[in-house]
Amino acid sequence: MDHGITLGPVTGLADIESTIDAVTRGGADAVLTQKGIASRVHDNSNDAGYIVHLNGSTTIGPDQRDKRPTGTVEDAIRAGGDALSVHINVGSEHEPEQLRFLSEVTGRAAEFGLPVLAMTYARGPDVRDRSDPEGYADDLAHAVRLGEELGADLLKTSYSGDPETFERVVLSGPEQQNRTVPGSAVYPGANRSVVRRQPMYRRSSSEGVGVPCSISCIFRTTSSISSARLSSEEKSTSNPSSSCRVSRTAWALFGSTR
Repeated sequence: MDHGITLGPVTGLADIESTIDAVTRGGADAVLTQKGIASRVHDNSNDAGYIVHLNGSTTIGPDQRDKRPTGTVEDAIRAGGDALSVHINVGSEHEPEQLRFLSEVTGRAAEFGLPVLAMTYARGPDVRDRSDPEGYADDLAHAVRLGEELGADLLKTSYSGDPETFERVVLSGPEQQNRTVPGSAVYPGANRSVVRRQPMYRRSSSEGVGVPCSISCIFRTTSSISSARLSSEEKSTSNPSSSCRVSRTAWALFGSTR
């Protein structure tokens, strides 16, 4: 729900308290926002985890791919964050600055024992797209491996478009266990799935959570988040009107530290 910076107070984010309450009651394990609205998160998150996003851009600015720092590790701690998040666009002209920022965040976060989620997207003038699925998968794999190399504990990336090419994306990372999303045969290799922003903008967030087919994939990279810290309870949901299935996992590590 960090898209208040990106898009403004669109439907579902204007009254973000109600949205947070609805999606966490619907089974979301954690909520991700920018630091400035932390106080609006904590009272409505129903003990879900809180991830603080540390960079951003807008759709009305000169370049949406130019994600600039919006906070520090210390800011996230003061905001009551259980984990941190950084977005990087591998292949864009802003890649060098974003790589440096992610590296700095993972290094500083490690000092406090906080996990970092890296949103590693392949976006730029020379990046292939889904019209070239083999090439696009190679670029996504590069982005994923880059996030691991820079110390991220969790990675979020785009789906390549088909199971065969996405498996190659997953093979770019170190962990090969749990290589099928629970409850889904569509996204092999991803340990987790994350619902993207679209359901937040629907009239009924509680109905929308967990059901859209527009999702990204998350998988764990390093041993700093051990399996012992993860809840063994897996929850799956399916949309009766869609064949898309999404897995959600309760992250014990993201439990309240406030």
